[in-house]
Amino acid sequence: MKYLDLNLIKKHLNMNADYTAEDDYLTMLGGAVEEVVAKHIDDDLETLAKNNNDQLPLPLTQACLLLLGTYYSNRENVAFTGCNEIPMSFTYLLDLYKNYGGSETNSLIEELSNKVNEL
Repeated sequence: MKYLDLNLIKKHLNMNADYTAEDDYLTMLGGAVEEVVAKHIDDDLETLAKNNNDQLPLPLTQACLLLLGTYYSNRENVAFTGCNEIPMSFTYLLDLYKNYGGSETNSLIEELSNKVNEL
């Protein structure tokens, strides 16, 4: 887990900071959602953070927390209740940062940028 921290996760889940029984599980979830978000937007979170004072843009942080809350609340892959996605939430936040050119485009842009700087 590189961009979320345990304190922020606990605040999002309305947990007391001194409750430590699930710290390992929450840390694992934090790492998982960071990977899922990176795959979903097909972009490198490290690059995005580097361009934002070494922090993820707030919409991506919020998307990570939303997904983490979903995974924490639904620990199995089947739910026996009806549910609907809240509009303008997880998917909307991620689509703001979606790299439609794919990760190869980022590599090409970075390579061209380096060549321009050399000149």
